Amino acid sequence: MRVASFFSGAGGLDLGFENAGFEIVYANDNWKGCWETYEKNHHLKVDRRSIEDVKGEDIPNVVGFIGGPPCQSWSLAGAMKGIKDSRGQLLYDYVRLIESKEPKFFLAENVPGMVCKTHLDEFEKFKEALKDIGYNVSFQVLNANDYEVPQDRKRVFLVGLHESLNKEFQFPEPITPKLTLKDAIGDLSEPLPAYGKNKANPFSKLDIPNHEYMTGDFSTIYMSRNRVRKWDEPSFTIQAGGRHAPCHPQANPMIKVEKDKRIFDPESPNPYRRLSVRECARIQTFPDDFIFYYKSINDGYKMIGNAVPVKLAENIAIQIKKVL
Repeated sequence: MRVASFFSGAGGLDLGFENAGFEIVYANDNWKGCWETYEKNHHLKVDRRSIEDVKGEDIPNVVGFIGGPPCQSWSLAGAMKGIKDSRGQLLYDYVRLIESKEPKFFLAENVPGMVCKTHLDEFEKFKEALKDIGYNVSFQVLNANDYEVPQDRKRVFLVGLHESLNKEFQFPEPITPKLTLKDAIGDLSEPLPAYGKNKANPFSKLDIPNHEYMTGDFSTIYMSRNRVRKWDEPSFTIQAGGRHAPCHPQANPMIKVEKDKRIFDPESPNPYRRLSVRECARIQTFPDDFIFYYKSINDGYKMIGNAVPVKLAENIAIQIKKVL
């Protein structure tokens, strides 16, 4: 069953759907930092235009659309501009293309801020727009840790089924047991620090591809919270940038000294360092043979943090396949 992908990034959502038996035949993303990674891993050329410039006739016939529109506009950690931000408006370009091609299903993923009180009216308008073009829409906030992902990561998912199917989508039930950091990265050796000025190391220097970590100071924002989870816990959310990557569980949890201020434990038996790019990829359930290509190490973290965890995507895709 053929699927078109939008806001594709490195393609975590796409890989999950491929693992479930779907075929990705079209991908679109206008960020040049992800093109090489996507094309070399998925063996598919990316349409590099903004979705604003894509027309229905540019997209091959498919059974479904999948995508995670940019989330910064809706993030509780951001400016919360929502639809007033040009990035927030890209949602409606997605609707425009869905209306044009009328796939049997679509999936959209975003941060939970999309359904918070500030944006609830706009979210309801968005759902109504999808209903108006002929889709029965279901949505739910899912924690990736419930779906074979060793990470606490909450995101809202919308799945629309074309009214011709006469069905309502039911999200998959949580899966147990929950995976931990030990399950994800417990067998990895110590990584290399990034090359000078946080550039990528030559591949020849790395025993495991992308197993390198960002160096540099930790900001006051970073030091305002504990950033260390224990081996027997799931990871904190993997974010789209290296400066805020969680610390490796080899170190002790950070010590609170006052409101919004922590310090690294001087008694910690092991040093504090950020998780490596490969460790973050493992936590996002990318396989080790999925290679990330970048010059700046931060682009590696960005691709991984923006992705939908592969196993979460796969579990949703299996459920969609059952419906179809």
